[in-house]
Amino acid sequence: MCNEYSSKVDAATINEDFTAAGVDLRSPEGTPNIEARDSIKITDMAPIVRMSENRAGDLVQRRWSWPGPGGRPVYNFRSDGREFATGRCLIVADGFYEFTDPADPAKKRKDKWLFTRAGEPWFCIAGIWRAAPEVGEAFTMLTTAPGSDIAPYHDRQVAILDRADWVAWLDPAVSAKTLLKPLPAGSLTVGQVG
Repeated sequence: MCNEYSSKVDAATINEDFTAAGVDLRSPEGTPNIEARDSIKITDMAPIVRMSENRAGDLVQRRWSWPGPGGRPVYNFRSDGREFATGRCLIVADGFYEFTDPADPAKKRKDKWLFTRAGEPWFCIAGIWRAAPEVGEAFTMLTTAPGSDIAPYHDRQVAILDRADWVAWLDPAVSAKTLLKPLPAGSLTVGQVG
């Protein structure tokens, strides 16, 4: 499942696009120094947006993954049948990677594929965050069954939300089951990298 993604979106663009989507953002810890990165991996700090107590969106940077049973990182979490009444967040991304067994059996490394959102420079992945005593606050990505764009590469996909659903996802009163679903065909573009 997705264990690496990219985000090259700056704070000003995040603010503008969230305002256009109906979410006023604030930065309670000061404007985060968001670095453009082609590779964000498990345990890295990355930008998320979560709802604050006063119903504004908070743009913060948090760790991707918290320690799970046996110390293994929880970086993806199945959304199937769950509602997520607390801790919803949006993970800012412009692409994510999946890995497949190499087409050439002589090749030692897996093939790496970059997925981006067709027609959009960046998008949000549905996530949840929580306080983890060992690492502080951390987030994980939610997954769904795969859409037809992902199915040839993996049996799950990260839950990418339409911009029109960003506000709804941040509102725990809105059913997660209506928002977290596979993307329709043609929603993603894919290219091999590396």
